[in-house]
Amino acid sequence: MNTPRLELLWLYFLILPEGARLQPSFSPSGTLPTSSVLGPVTQGGTPQPSLENATLGEVPGLLSTAGPSLATSAAPANWTADLFPVLPICVCDLTPGTCDLNCCCDRDCYLLHPRTVFSFCLPGSVRSSSWVCVDNSLIFKSNSPFPSRVFMNSNGIKQFCVHVNNSKLNYFQKLQKVNATNFQALAAEFGSKSFTSTLLPQPQLSFYRAGDPILTYFPQWSIVSLLRQPAGVGAGGLCVESNPAGFLESKSTTCTRFFKDLASSCTSDPALDAVSYYNFTVLKVPKNMTDLQNMKFHVPITLTSQASPPLLAGNTCQNIVSQVIYEIETNGTFGIQKVSVSFGQTNLTVEPGVSLQQDFIIHFRAFQWNRAVSPGPRSGNPGYIVGKPLLVLTGDIGHSMTLLQSQGDGICSVKRHEVQFGVNAISGCKFRLKEVDCNKLQQEICQTLHGRLRPEHVAIFGNAHPAQKGEWTRILSKNCSVSATNCTSCCFIPVSLEIQVLWAYIGLQSNPQAHVSGARFLYQYKFIQDSQKGTDITLTTLVNFMDITQKPQAPRGQPQTDWKLPFDFFFPFKAAFSRGVDFQKGSASPICILCLLLLGILNL
Repeated sequence: MNTPRLELLWLYFLILPEGARLQPSFSPSGTLPTSSVLGPVTQGGTPQPSLENATLGEVPGLLSTAGPSLATSAAPANWTADLFPVLPICVCDLTPGTCDLNCCCDRDCYLLHPRTVFSFCLPGSVRSSSWVCVDNSLIFKSNSPFPSRVFMNSNGIKQFCVHVNNSKLNYFQKLQKVNATNFQALAAEFGSKSFTSTLLPQPQLSFYRAGDPILTYFPQWSIVSLLRQPAGVGAGGLCVESNPAGFLESKSTTCTRFFKDLASSCTSDPALDAVSYYNFTVLKVPKNMTDLQNMKFHVPITLTSQASPPLLAGNTCQNIVSQVIYEIETNGTFGIQKVSVSFGQTNLTVEPGVSLQQDFIIHFRAFQWNRAVSPGPRSGNPGYIVGKPLLVLTGDIGHSMTLLQSQGDGICSVKRHEVQFGVNAISGCKFRLKEVDCNKLQQEICQTLHGRLRPEHVAIFGNAHPAQKGEWTRILSKNCSVSATNCTSCCFIPVSLEIQVLWAYIGLQSNPQAHVSGARFLYQYKFIQDSQKGTDITLTTLVNFMDITQKPQAPRGQPQTDWKLPFDFFFPFKAAFSRGVDFQKGSASPICILCLLLLGILNL
């Protein structure tokens, strides 16, 4: 169908700037701002009766669109039903037997002219229209055979518009025929990315990656499966068995199981039996799937706690699994080296609607060939982190520096406070003197002050290894036990231990690393008489961290501009102001006065 060409016959322009042209505006039905219709211009230049203060929302087929300065943002009003007839297919008729608001094509409204009742017509209830508009001041006379209007837009500018008879605006393309032959071609041409990608064969890796599911093998059935970690879903947290455990992802899940008949499920449900959680092996790496009988690729699961099978005794189901804890040790790309499992079991009374909550925990840690020299947790890597434990060494045993801790009644407790790097602290407790000799009393008090293991070395960095002696520095200390002189009936005992730690930042200023430069123990002593034995004395331990960082020299600033002028640049003024004194050795006052004089001259 060919679109009729727009012909504006005998258009006389009063003022036509260079480059001014008609601007098309497509206007489907919609809500529009209020405009004042000043009146149409008809063929022969005779104006039609104007519609003062009419709203474009009352006119069907109009929609405000942004455009250039000469283009209108809305289509003009038209009150004839023949110009914008309603559509035979009414998409806005949503309520059968009821008149839908602003649906101009709803036959249930029984309205001859819906625009006189509705404030606007919903899109799709009237035919679309197209208008071409220019500034009204450019038009003197119009001989167009198409309907025309003059209206005022939202900016107060009068526009002269001509309605274009473009029948293609109200028709869509015909329905395409899609079959097995052209379906793939159309999908590739018009389709977009989907949430689900096409499954392609993935290359088999020779090691696990983080997040990969862990493969298991059941020898009695020759079946390869996945290590499951049941998780709760929904509001009730029901257990879902299909949740796989991810490699190197240590996490815990909790879910709930509901039983209609616990008496029958007690011994038949594998989820309640501990054996079902370790009657398989774990594959070290996800390769050699064709040689599953080779046991060197299998890791058996070691049972580290007692696990009894479920037993129905009267009205109670005993030994059902309530907690499963897997400990998996890995060795990089060499895969899984050791797997152990422990259980928590409980008893459950058989009754209708009974439920059981189960916890599933998986821990991953690095595999250690020699646990005797295991470095243990770090307090930084390499530099200490403030708030982390201060690492010390006693012999070949690494542990943390500790302070005294008291019980509820103030007596010294076996438990101790952990010293945190960079945090000064003090603690104390009461120690009861017993009827023992002085040497044993001194040893007992010293052990109370230091802890069960007396620290000998302190770690220089937070990642010090016990086997590397160069990563530790000796703690400077005197003997805790001191003999009393000139006193046979008294004992000289330590009552206070002060731990002084010198530390500093080293390395880059953008990423400084804290390290311990040295540490020492300072004791304070007190005389006690034999008659005081059996009473309480107060013991105190404190730690003091001292920052000895030497700040580096500040970086150089930007180079300064050094202005140099010829020696006779200020010759006329040099002699007058310096009075014979060398100008370079004089003050800057002459220059200031000269500048003021020059500014005054320029202002004049």
